[in-house]
Amino acid sequence: MVVSKMKTTARSKSESKTYEEWFKLADSDGDGRISGNDATNFFALSNLSRSQLKQLWALADTKRQGFLSFPEFVTAMQLVSLAQAEYELNSDILKTEIDKENIKPPVMEGLDAFAKKKSLTINTLPEVNEIAKPQPFLANPWFASKSSKKLPPSAVTSIVDGLKRLYNERLKPLEIAYQYNDFASPLLTSSDFDAKPMVMLLGQYSTGKTTFIKHLLKCDYPGAHVGPEPTTDRFVIVMSGPDERSVPGNTIAVDADMPFSGLTTFGGSFLSKFQCSQMPHPLLDEVTIVDTPGVLSGEKQRTQRSYDFTGVVSWFAAKCDLILLLFDPHKLDISDEFKRVIASLHGNDDKIRVVLNKADQVNTQQLMRVYGALMWSLGKVLNTPEVSRVYIGSFNDKPMDGGCSLGRDLFEKEQNDLLADLVDIPKKAVDRRINEFVKRARSAKIHAYIISHLKKEMPAIMGKAKAQQKLIDNLDVEFAKVQREYHLPAGDFPNVEHFKEVLSRYSIDKFEKLKPKMIQAVDDMLGYEIPELLRKFRNPYE
Repeated sequence: MVVSKMKTTARSKSESKTYEEWFKLADSDGDGRISGNDATNFFALSNLSRSQLKQLWALADTKRQGFLSFPEFVTAMQLVSLAQAEYELNSDILKTEIDKENIKPPVMEGLDAFAKKKSLTINTLPEVNEIAKPQPFLANPWFASKSSKKLPPSAVTSIVDGLKRLYNERLKPLEIAYQYNDFASPLLTSSDFDAKPMVMLLGQYSTGKTTFIKHLLKCDYPGAHVGPEPTTDRFVIVMSGPDERSVPGNTIAVDADMPFSGLTTFGGSFLSKFQCSQMPHPLLDEVTIVDTPGVLSGEKQRTQRSYDFTGVVSWFAAKCDLILLLFDPHKLDISDEFKRVIASLHGNDDKIRVVLNKADQVNTQQLMRVYGALMWSLGKVLNTPEVSRVYIGSFNDKPMDGGCSLGRDLFEKEQNDLLADLVDIPKKAVDRRINEFVKRARSAKIHAYIISHLKKEMPAIMGKAKAQQKLIDNLDVEFAKVQREYHLPAGDFPNVEHFKEVLSRYSIDKFEKLKPKMIQAVDDMLGYEIPELLRKFRNPYE
């Protein structure tokens, strides 16, 4: 038995070394990523059909990044080996009884010739006394207009890299010019693009948010505490780390490698109620979880928090990929604070999922009534024509109480559906990032139109204060004028009351006039550059 295990370990190390050598061979740029072009050249050695390679790439690039890192490359090689053994490639192939550890490396014909060709390519670099000229940084990437030059292929190596560059060169100048960061969302940093997908849990106290996280992780996380009273009094980021530890909020907010620098705008009172819990865990390698303080109800909500709670929730909602609203069958009342919290999620309705937790604590008849009451309450608060998806279950590690005769079968199916939704998050992360980027670009463009219109309505010399106050008081009328003038959808405009509040802190006449070139740059980005970016990093065998 021991000898067998030693042989398996030795073989896996040998295979891992083989894959590392192949990965270096296939990676033409040496950037640790196998691009579509790299794949078509290297995978051709497998002699698989184009349809097989198309399916193979789709299964390996599960996150739709447009490239393969080393772990995905190993998966791709294992799929090549299975395809050569005449297995049918499908989404379930690596979940079946096949032992991935014992899949031998595939047969790659002409590997020596491929390696020799690459060696010759590397050796044809400029001679010693010849200075290689660096690629110039182009001020206008892919397109400045429909006919302008594209960036060289080596300029970006993934969809996320492309979005970063587009943001810095196209969108960020527009946001800075019209102070978009003060009205809507802080300026994005590189860490915002590179961050793992996030899931946020919201609900009144003692609805099982912390227990739900422990149920997902199958263990406690640093700083977790569960009780019937409001135990979580702070925002806790549960994320992957080398060891188990808690990091204070001020430390996280100034860490350039973390996407939380924008939270500094909520002040020290909030940062003292903010922390990060790090621990090594396979689930946290894929997603980051945000645990929130219980939303207050009754007499408690009369005591004001020392920071803008709904503002913080809104900030996280824009960053998150999924928002779970947790309800308890015995606490279906939606308090004033919870209404404000749900209202702050406006614009992120597609991310919201509702969880009716602790459902095993009521019988079948009560559960039906509770479900109906919950849907009625949500219908008044969410203000959307679509019916929200509600997951029913008891998300903890205790045996079910069995009060509901529908019982274990229903709850297990609901839990599996919710877990499948969570598992899909990393796969959809790039699509979500593109979606949020496009949404932000449209919002920033409308913001620029609004600000420049208000600037145009201001008098040149006399009566500026009076004119500004009149514009602020009639802001909804001015929004309507902008909408008609530029043919913009009404649903994309910001909240009038919030806009009034921020605008009152500025002198409108100090803003910039409309800059058509900046607007055109964003239009070109939305109309041509982003589609071109997606086309470049789609499945290379399509």
